[in-house]
Amino acid sequence: MDVKFERCCGLDVHKASVVACCIWPEPGGVEKEVRKFGAMTCDLESLAGWLTAHEVTHVAMESTGSYWKPVWNILEESFELILVNPQHIKAFNRDKTDPKDCEWIADLLRHGLLKSSFVPDRRQRDLRELTRYRSSQKQQRTAEINRLLKVLEGANIKLSSVASNVMGKSGRDMLAALLAGDKRPEEIAELARGRMREKIPQLRQALAGSFGPHQRYLIAKLLAHIDYLDETIADLDREVAAQLSPAEHEVVVKLDPIPGVGTGVGEAVVAELGTNVDRFATFEHLASWVALCPGNRRSAGKRGSGKTRKGNKALRTILVEAAEAASMKSGSYLQAQFSRLSRRIGRKKAIIALARRILEIIYHMLKTPDSVFQEKGAHFMHEEQKERAIRLHVRRLQELGHPVQPFPATG
Repeated sequence: MDVKFERCCGLDVHKASVVACCIWPEPGGVEKEVRKFGAMTCDLESLAGWLTAHEVTHVAMESTGSYWKPVWNILEESFELILVNPQHIKAFNRDKTDPKDCEWIADLLRHGLLKSSFVPDRRQRDLRELTRYRSSQKQQRTAEINRLLKVLEGANIKLSSVASNVMGKSGRDMLAALLAGDKRPEEIAELARGRMREKIPQLRQALAGSFGPHQRYLIAKLLAHIDYLDETIADLDREVAAQLSPAEHEVVVKLDPIPGVGTGVGEAVVAELGTNVDRFATFEHLASWVALCPGNRRSAGKRGSGKTRKGNKALRTILVEAAEAASMKSGSYLQAQFSRLSRRIGRKKAIIALARRILEIIYHMLKTPDSVFQEKGAHFMHEEQKERAIRLHVRRLQELGHPVQPFPATG
């Protein structure tokens, strides 16, 4: 088999140690050396010196949790690094020990049999950590709100059945009055604001429950935690905005008009993808990387499940959230597309299809720097369906031996 990299190294990375195998050519064959290093910064610097002494040019390692990141940080300035999906390594049968693992990785790397994962530069990785942490805090806030609603249900308070947003201004005022415990349901219902006042009769019934000291204690703790999370998310918003470069900020502003894609989603997209999508040859490659494409499982002429596989979880989650928001934007092209698809394939699959369409829009806007998003509107979708139906029926009639020619409607 042809040799692609003559001086290379395979790393088996663990939390507390790194086992390395160097391969280099010698007269009459190849030489191998295996050595174990610690995972502290000083140990990794010793690893870098050892690799330099052996004149190594390429280093490969598996993507093991987050343990590969310290190694990557130390070695990325001096060597050509390859981060490999562990599933690709496991496809080859072999004995399982740390020295044999790193030696096997080095052998595969030497013959060019490893496919590298996309790893952005250090600054973008730092931005990723911020946006992903912000997403986790938002998810935690949602979980706390759901816990609060469960406590209210346990106290026979049906506020969420009447108010669409319990954490809105009216809802917070009512919760504060419940915590104070000095008002009757009829008085608390009068705290409603704006259009919520139209529901005062229903609110009086919803607020009549058995709200005791236990629920009062839990609701107070949950509200305090939600307020803390709100402050944390707001602080992260400011930090992410400060970390964006001018070019990245320009991309965020450019993506903002897309339905469902606000500033937060745009920042997350930039953190995950960057501002250049040239590394993806086509949109289909990008969709596969994010795992927003149907699974391709075929054997013996039979097609298996089309369930999507795993991909970039953070970006996929953000795009699905954007699709949820876009599906509710009345009058938009994306909302009309969602309505058409959901009737045919169901809501969940339609949301995934809509997330893929949003990703496709983002891809083409990043691919073409001068492009601007233009909302076509729901009527454009209806016209497309109409033209598609006309072409379908004309073709079917022609196949049945009835040549027809459509004419535009008059009057």
